[in-house]
Amino acid sequence: MTFKNVTVAGSGVLGYQIAFQTAFYGFNVTVYDINDEVLEKAKAKFDILAESYKKDLKATEEQLAATKANLQYNSNLAEAVQDADLLIEAVPENPQIKIGFYEQLAKVAPAKTVFATNSSTMLPSQFAEYTGRPAQFVALHFANEIWKHNTGEVMKHPGTSDETFNSVLEFAKQIGMVALPIYKEQPGYIVNSLLVPLLSAALDLYVNEVADVETIDKTWMVATGAPVGPFGILDVVGVTTAYNINKMAADKTQNPTKIKVAAMLKENYIDKNKLGVATGEGFYKYPNPAYWEKNFLK
Repeated sequence: MTFKNVTVAGSGVLGYQIAFQTAFYGFNVTVYDINDEVLEKAKAKFDILAESYKKDLKATEEQLAATKANLQYNSNLAEAVQDADLLIEAVPENPQIKIGFYEQLAKVAPAKTVFATNSSTMLPSQFAEYTGRPAQFVALHFANEIWKHNTGEVMKHPGTSDETFNSVLEFAKQIGMVALPIYKEQPGYIVNSLLVPLLSAALDLYVNEVADVETIDKTWMVATGAPVGPFGILDVVGVTTAYNINKMAADKTQNPTKIKVAAMLKENYIDKNKLGVATGEGFYKYPNPAYWEKNFLK
């Protein structure tokens, strides 16, 4: 199976990047979200993203004009998927929201449409039965700033057909990703199986008052040569995602540290709209975070 028309459901931190990247590589892309107001915000984000493509990929004005011409917007799900060969789901990391979305989607999507979840923390098998087409359902996960960190992790669930798996791997390559096949379900895929423990450990150190944000980041950057520390990464990923992951862990395990972390993120960051790079402030202030200063590592 080959894909030409792609619908991206959700225009949040990763959704709008996936849509733009896919359109940049010549696919017809429909961006779906819950209302027109949210879609208008996505359009504004595309203008900012275009500047990053100019800077990082040396994209030309012609390429960016063609990219924007490949993008359509729709807040009606049935209309948004009516011609879709592939739907990439990037709705919030909340199982009930995802289940509700797939139940709605299954009723309106054409039989040909392959579904791919971009969930970073949940397994495709959690949603396969709600899709109405488990053989045509797979996970396709991207790292943030996908035009630079171009990983495309494609993960099967036990019912995914080989044709679906191989077609989505090929699609990942066609939109400039390094396609990474994952043959067995693994929470967090590969990237997050490595990354989440790092971010979790950093939050635990901070909430237990072992060290402050800048010291923790500085330690990681000096010791490993990494260009950014865990709190800088959290600002890029988005504090909301970190909160959702920690809140779920807190509810499930009643671990006192996770409860503290979730409460701290809500009170000090979520409630104050300090959501990271997207809002101009998270653990650092943007566009010029402290960790970019030349004396930060001194």
